[in-house]
Amino acid sequence: MTQITRHHTGPRMSQIVEHGGTIYLAGQVGKPGDDVATQAKTCLGNIDSLLAEVGSDKTHLLQVTIWLADMADFAAMNAVWDAWVAPGHTPARACGEAKLATPDHLVEFMVTAAKP
Repeated sequence: MTQITRHHTGPRMSQIVEHGGTIYLAGQVGKPGDDVATQAKTCLGNIDSLLAEVGSDKTHLLQVTIWLADMADFAAMNAVWDAWVAPGHTPARACGEAKLATPDHLVEFMVTAAKP
């Protein structure tokens, strides 16, 4: 049986779950009220920190799902994404519009990565 390891576990969710060499991160959001670019930068910084905590990094991304509160923010979010993502290591990715936890949350990132 493969071990499951959870980090930053609360009553509702864990921020990181490791299983069989795969890392799953909880959805990452920015500070409510910030613009979409600032929220995206915060999310990606959180992703960097969480992956580093378990010995991985953005070059090991497998899949990323991005939810935007409004697809009108697609270009602004992509500008931040494109500056952050490691060239040659782009993951499988999807992006769609969804109602997020609060009206002040504009973007959320869901990440699956490999553990090197």
